[in-house]
Amino acid sequence: METALETEQPGEHVVLKRLWWAGPLTILAAILANMVIRLIAIAVLQPDPRFVPLQMGTPIVFTFFGVLGAVITFAFIGHFSSRPIWLFRRIAVVVLFLTYIPDTLMLMTGFNPGTTTANVLTLMLMHTVSWAICVLMLPGLTRE
Repeated sequence: METALETEQPGEHVVLKRLWWAGPLTILAAILANMVIRLIAIAVLQPDPRFVPLQMGTPIVFTFFGVLGAVITFAFIGHFSSRPIWLFRRIAVVVLFLTYIPDTLMLMTGFNPGTTTANVLTLMLMHTVSWAICVLMLPGLTRE
């Protein structure tokens, strides 16, 4: 007898061809959201200019490659899984918490000049916003 976890769920079909436009749109949305967060953080926190993670290019590059990784992962899962959205969201939440590790270590070690709790929390907020955009947009835009 099959359980609910073993059977395909309604709304779990994804149209992978849609990733050709949904993927870049998701990447762009995450970059724009993180740039808004960065601008607010710069205005409010006035971080040390030597704090590289909040300089202009760093969040763009990290967001681009991080969200691109999510798009590729979603495509891979969408191709092989009978429950791609369910599986993608579980993997994404684990990866989100893994992205906090370098930030936490940065704070604990003070490795980067200008590292403060507020700066690190800003980076964690950027990770969380990127995660939310990925887990909402990718399934939402590709669901059949």
